[in-house]
Amino acid sequence: MSGKPTNPTYTTLRYEVADAIATITLDRPEALNALTIPMKTELLAALTAVARDRGVRAVILTGAGRAFCAGQDLKERLEPDATPLAVEVRERYNPIITAMRRLDQPIVGAINGVAAGAGASLAFACDIRVAAEEASFVLAFGRIGLVPDSGATWFLPRLVGPAKAAELALLGETLSAVDAERFGVVARVVVAEALAAEARAIAARLAGLAPLALAQTKRALQRGWSVDLETALEEEAQRQGIAGATADHAEGLSAFVEKRPPRFTGE
Repeated sequence: MSGKPTNPTYTTLRYEVADAIATITLDRPEALNALTIPMKTELLAALTAVARDRGVRAVILTGAGRAFCAGQDLKERLEPDATPLAVEVRERYNPIITAMRRLDQPIVGAINGVAAGAGASLAFACDIRVAAEEASFVLAFGRIGLVPDSGATWFLPRLVGPAKAAELALLGETLSAVDAERFGVVARVVVAEALAAEARAIAARLAGLAPLALAQTKRALQRGWSVDLETALEEEAQRQGIAGATADHAEGLSAFVEKRPPRFTGE
């Protein structure tokens, strides 16, 4: 079960579990939470811990200080023994994005400040995003002669459409929190002081729902981008069969008839 609220082995992030919600906070505020090898390693470890913990029903991903995540720590790239970029992306970034999308538990991104480069990709990989008014998104890769990675070219067109995605990716335009809400990148924008509470309220609602049904819904939404309608319809039927056979479905029916809140157990 979830147990300790803080994992003492993490040095670049904070991992806390309370009320069935795991909160992962990128914690290098002095560097705008820029991603180093240790942080990438620990973030993947935290996501793995969530995947193994049946007591966790929802996740919040956020950043400490005034940034969500500034992307790759470029100082690390200047080291003489820096890993080739293709290897770095393939072995350290891609597994994080894959883990986020394969996670059964939904992830609420609390975007507290700038999300740049791979930091924007991390935000895009969340299931639901809420942003502070000061937040922004920018694919700054072109400014240093690189290509958007960590799933940005997959997520962004699906979030904003191909035309706006091209503008953001090719020109490196900054997307403000207000425009991010207008284009559907974030679900809502709130004042900075209310961000943590808003993300917590959403995560609490998710934590109160049937875990298996949420996991199946998350998978169905992702599959919907890559299959035709007939396949989607058949897969919905299959997933409905799985969810319909659970004790949580029976509990949901009983709660509806008895006019009381359901008590889902994940069974």
